[in-house]
Amino acid sequence: MTNVFNGIITSKTRINILMRLFLNPDQQAYLRELSKEFSTSPSVIKEELKNLSSVGLLSQKPNGRQILYRANTNHPLFPELHSMVKKALGMDRILESILNRLGNLKLTLLIDDYAAGKDTGIIDLVLIGDIDRKNLQDLVQKTERYINRKIRTLVLTEKEYKELEGSLNNRPHIILWKADR
Repeated sequence: MTNVFNGIITSKTRINILMRLFLNPDQQAYLRELSKEFSTSPSVIKEELKNLSSVGLLSQKPNGRQILYRANTNHPLFPELHSMVKKALGMDRILESILNRLGNLKLTLLIDDYAAGKDTGIIDLVLIGDIDRKNLQDLVQKTERYINRKIRTLVLTEKEYKELEGSLNNRPHIILWKADR
Protein backbone atom coordinates (compact mmCIF):
# COMPACT_ATOMS: atom_id res chain seq x y z
CA MET A 1 0.00 0.00 0.00
CA THR A 2 1.36 3.39 -0.95
CA ASN A 3 1.65 5.59 2.08
CA VAL A 4 -0.18 8.91 1.66
CA PHE A 5 2.65 10.74 3.39
CA ASN A 6 5.38 9.63 0.96
CA GLY A 7 4.82 12.48 -1.50
CA ILE A 8 4.40 15.12 1.19
CA ILE A 9 7.08 14.15 3.67
CA THR A 10 10.32 12.78 2.32
CA SER A 11 11.82 11.38 5.53
CA LYS A 12 10.70 7.82 6.34
CA THR A 13 11.73 8.39 9.95
CA ARG A 14 9.52 11.50 10.16
CA ILE A 15 6.62 9.52 8.69
CA ASN A 16 7.14 6.74 11.27
CA ILE A 17 7.18 9.23 14.13
CA LEU A 18 4.03 10.99 12.89
CA MET A 19 2.23 7.67 12.38
CA ARG A 20 3.30 6.46 15.83
CA LEU A 21 2.37 9.58 17.78
CA PHE A 22 -0.62 10.89 15.79
CA LEU A 23 -2.62 7.66 15.53
CA ASN A 24 -3.17 7.67 19.28
CA PRO A 25 -2.34 11.12 20.64
CA ASP A 26 -2.58 9.86 24.23
CA GLN A 27 0.57 7.82 23.69
CA GLN A 28 4.02 9.24 24.34
CA ALA A 29 7.52 7.98 23.60
CA TYR A 30 11.17 8.46 24.45
CA LEU A 31 13.90 9.01 21.88
CA ARG A 32 15.59 5.66 22.57
CA GLU A 33 12.25 3.83 22.50
CA LEU A 34 11.56 5.22 19.00
CA SER A 35 15.11 4.49 17.90
CA LYS A 36 14.77 0.85 18.90
CA GLU A 37 11.25 0.50 17.47
CA PHE A 38 12.22 1.92 14.06
CA SER A 39 15.74 0.39 14.00
CA THR A 40 17.15 3.85 13.37
CA SER A 41 20.07 5.59 15.03
CA PRO A 42 19.24 7.81 18.00
CA SER A 43 20.85 10.81 16.25
CA VAL A 44 18.45 10.51 13.28
CA ILE A 45 15.45 10.18 15.62
CA LYS A 46 16.70 13.11 17.73
CA GLU A 47 16.95 15.35 14.65
CA GLU A 48 13.42 14.48 13.51
CA LEU A 49 12.00 14.98 17.02
CA LYS A 50 13.76 18.34 17.18
CA ASN A 51 12.31 19.40 13.80
CA LEU A 52 8.77 18.26 14.63
CA SER A 53 8.95 19.92 18.06
CA SER A 54 10.32 23.20 16.65
CA VAL A 55 7.24 23.62 14.42
CA GLY A 56 4.96 22.72 17.33
CA LEU A 57 3.68 19.35 16.07
CA LEU A 58 5.12 17.54 19.08
CA SER A 59 5.11 18.53 22.72
CA GLN A 60 7.92 17.61 25.08
CA LYS A 61 7.84 16.77 28.76
CA PRO A 62 10.98 16.15 30.81
CA ASN A 63 10.87 12.92 32.80
CA GLY A 64 14.03 12.54 34.82
CA ARG A 65 16.97 12.53 32.41
CA GLN A 66 14.75 11.71 29.45
CA ILE A 67 12.20 13.65 27.43
CA LEU A 68 8.77 12.28 26.58
CA TYR A 69 7.36 13.26 23.19
CA ARG A 70 3.71 13.22 22.15
CA ALA A 71 1.48 14.73 19.47
CA ASN A 72 0.55 18.32 20.24
CA THR A 73 -3.24 18.15 20.11
CA ASN A 74 -3.42 21.96 20.36
CA HIS A 75 -1.57 22.50 17.07
CA PRO A 76 -3.89 23.85 14.34
CA LEU A 77 -2.87 21.00 12.00
CA PHE A 78 -3.47 18.25 14.56
CA PRO A 79 -7.00 17.31 13.38
CA GLU A 80 -5.86 17.01 9.76
CA LEU A 81 -2.71 15.01 10.58
CA HIS A 82 -4.64 12.73 12.92
CA SER A 83 -7.19 12.13 10.15
CA MET A 84 -4.46 11.52 7.55
CA VAL A 85 -2.78 8.94 9.78
CA LYS A 86 -6.06 7.08 10.28
CA LYS A 87 -6.71 7.17 6.53
CA ALA A 88 -3.19 5.99 5.72
CA LEU A 89 -3.71 3.00 8.00
CA GLY A 90 -7.17 2.29 6.58
CA MET A 91 -8.99 2.95 9.87
CA ASP A 92 -11.56 5.18 8.19
CA ARG A 93 -12.56 2.45 5.71
CA ILE A 94 -12.64 -0.25 8.37
CA LEU A 95 -14.89 1.78 10.63
CA GLU A 96 -17.25 2.85 7.83
CA SER A 97 -17.65 -0.75 6.66
CA ILE A 98 -18.19 -2.04 10.20
CA LEU A 99 -20.89 0.49 10.99
CA ASN A 100 -22.78 -0.11 7.76
CA ARG A 101 -22.87 -3.89 7.78
CA LEU A 102 -22.57 -5.51 11.17
CA GLY A 103 -25.83 -5.21 13.03
CA ASN A 104 -26.37 -3.73 16.47
CA LEU A 105 -22.88 -2.44 17.25
CA LYS A 106 -22.49 -0.64 20.59
CA LEU A 107 -18.75 0.02 20.78
CA THR A 108 -15.64 -0.48 18.65
CA LEU A 109 -12.16 -0.44 20.18
CA LEU A 110 -8.79 -0.45 18.47
CA ILE A 111 -6.39 -2.23 20.84
CA ASP A 112 -2.72 -3.14 21.27
CA ASP A 113 -0.06 -2.16 18.69
CA TYR A 114 -2.09 0.16 16.46
CA ALA A 115 -3.64 1.83 19.49
CA ALA A 116 -0.09 2.44 20.71
CA GLY A 117 0.72 3.96 17.31
CA LYS A 118 2.77 1.02 16.01
CA ASP A 119 2.09 -0.04 12.42
CA THR A 120 2.81 -3.77 12.75
CA GLY A 121 0.51 -4.83 9.93
CA ILE A 122 -1.97 -6.49 12.32
CA ILE A 123 -5.00 -4.46 13.40
CA ASP A 124 -6.77 -5.69 16.55
CA LEU A 125 -10.41 -4.67 16.93
CA VAL A 126 -12.85 -5.38 19.74
CA LEU A 127 -16.49 -5.19 18.63
CA ILE A 128 -19.16 -5.01 21.32
CA GLY A 129 -22.82 -5.68 20.55
CA ASP A 130 -25.00 -8.10 18.61
CA ILE A 131 -22.75 -8.62 15.58
CA ASP A 132 -23.51 -10.46 12.35
CA ARG A 133 -20.45 -12.75 12.40
CA LYS A 134 -20.87 -14.02 8.83
CA ASN A 135 -20.89 -10.46 7.51
CA LEU A 136 -17.93 -9.67 9.78
CA GLN A 137 -15.83 -12.49 8.32
CA ASP A 138 -16.63 -11.39 4.76
CA LEU A 139 -15.92 -7.75 5.61
CA VAL A 140 -12.60 -8.57 7.25
CA GLN A 141 -11.38 -10.56 4.24
CA LYS A 142 -12.30 -7.82 1.78
CA THR A 143 -10.90 -5.02 3.91
CA GLU A 144 -7.61 -6.88 4.52
CA ARG A 145 -7.02 -7.11 0.78
CA TYR A 146 -7.88 -3.46 0.31
CA ILE A 147 -5.67 -2.03 3.06
CA ASN A 148 -2.92 -4.69 2.87
CA ARG A 149 -3.05 -5.42 6.60
CA LYS A 150 -4.31 -8.30 8.75
CA ILE A 151 -7.37 -7.63 10.91
CA ARG A 152 -8.06 -9.65 14.05
CA THR A 153 -11.42 -9.24 15.69
CA LEU A 154 -12.79 -10.08 19.10
CA VAL A 155 -16.59 -9.97 19.26
CA LEU A 156 -18.14 -9.52 22.70
CA THR A 157 -21.65 -9.11 24.00
CA GLU A 158 -22.20 -6.12 26.28
CA LYS A 159 -22.17 -8.48 29.30
CA GLU A 160 -18.87 -10.08 28.20
CA TYR A 161 -17.38 -6.64 27.64
CA LYS A 162 -18.34 -5.51 31.17
CA GLU A 163 -16.53 -8.59 32.55
CA LEU A 164 -13.36 -7.86 30.51
CA GLU A 165 -13.48 -4.06 30.55
CA GLY A 166 -10.84 -3.70 33.26
CA SER A 167 -8.26 -5.84 31.49
CA LEU A 168 -9.00 -4.20 28.13
CA ASN A 169 -8.57 -0.74 29.65
CA ASN A 170 -5.10 -1.75 30.89
CA ARG A 171 -4.00 -2.34 27.29
CA PRO A 172 -3.36 0.41 24.73
CA HIS A 173 -6.78 1.21 23.26
CA ILE A 174 -8.69 3.84 21.33
CA ILE A 175 -12.46 4.09 21.12
CA LEU A 176 -13.14 4.17 17.38
CA TRP A 177 -16.89 4.38 17.67
CA LYS A 178 -19.51 4.45 20.39
CA ALA A 179 -23.28 4.24 19.91
CA ASP A 180 -25.38 7.07 21.22
CA ARG A 181 -27.20 5.74 24.25
